[in-house]
Amino acid sequence: MNDPRRPHGATDSASRARPGAFGRRPRTGTEPVTAQSPLGLRLVLSAVFLPLFLAGAAYFGVWAADADPGDSPGRGGLVVLAVVCAALALLAVADLMVVLRRMRQARTGTVPH
Repeated sequence: MNDPRRPHGATDSASRARPGAFGRRPRTGTEPVTAQSPLGLRLVLSAVFLPLFLAGAAYFGVWAADADPGDSPGRGGLVVLAVVCAALALLAVADLMVVLRRMRQARTGTVPH
């Protein structure tokens, strides 16, 4: 495709950051070239909150199953809380897997494509 902002045959010699969600982006900030994500903190947070969210989902699920029609809070609200906790637990699992993969890649020196 022709890009009107770049002359024909021009090459991009600017330094590029590692690939993001939408491909490569040029560095625009003042962060160091070797800036890294705080993987250790993400690992600790995911490892701590995963069992908490699982326990919350189980607790609210059991509470919703034992709720009678006239109880407060109602069964619907408890089910919503159980689903939210389960969704957050899934998010923590996904983040844990990403962090572990990135730490393994950093240890072995492999670069993702």
